[in-house]
Amino acid sequence: MRPVPRIFFILIILILPSLSWAHDVTSADQEILNNGDLWAYIYVGATHMLTGYDHLLFLAGVIFFLKDFWDILKFITAFTLGHCITLIAATYLGFSVNEYFIDAFIALSVFYKGFENLKGFKRIFKSKAPNLLFMVFGFGLIHGLGLSARLQSFEMGQDQFLLKILSFNLGVELGQVLALIPIIFLIRFWQKFNSYKAFYKAANVYLMLAGVALFIWQVYLAISS
Repeated sequence: MRPVPRIFFILIILILPSLSWAHDVTSADQEILNNGDLWAYIYVGATHMLTGYDHLLFLAGVIFFLKDFWDILKFITAFTLGHCITLIAATYLGFSVNEYFIDAFIALSVFYKGFENLKGFKRIFKSKAPNLLFMVFGFGLIHGLGLSARLQSFEMGQDQFLLKILSFNLGVELGQVLALIPIIFLIRFWQKFNSYKAFYKAANVYLMLAGVALFIWQVYLAISS
């Protein structure tokens, strides 16, 4: 098999760090919601997930572990179910958490997935990793709290309140699908090359480093806010 073109390494190095600047709630988003209907909530939910670097890094880590399409579907469904539960319930009930602290926990989920993919439990703790499907569902619940915190940052009013939540959630799911397609394609494409083993290791080390960096950053924001 051919060595993978170096341009792919360069693209990953350049693109992934830049995503961290695109995940905030903006006044432009609020303006869209103020001037739109339920479709506006779908749109904002989709764009939020498409720029949700922490959510996508975690999902990329999950996909690295999987090879069969139905396994990918099963684990993505578990994650989706988890974050739907907390996104809808927490927002509807007005249960809010400090968005910086919950984002810090989400950052730890990114670190965890990279650590697990590199067989960290076996190498360091001499034990099997916890059940992956259960962990993905559990992390989905945490990620949903982060999404709820973002949604509750908006002025939503009381009119069609539940429908607005459901529309935002639908947008999140659409954005997740759109974001996962190129990620799955890239990973499956790279598996054809001799460099995949090195790519696998480097990418998961990157997940661990990104998780630690994002955790420190979010804790700093929480303390200083």
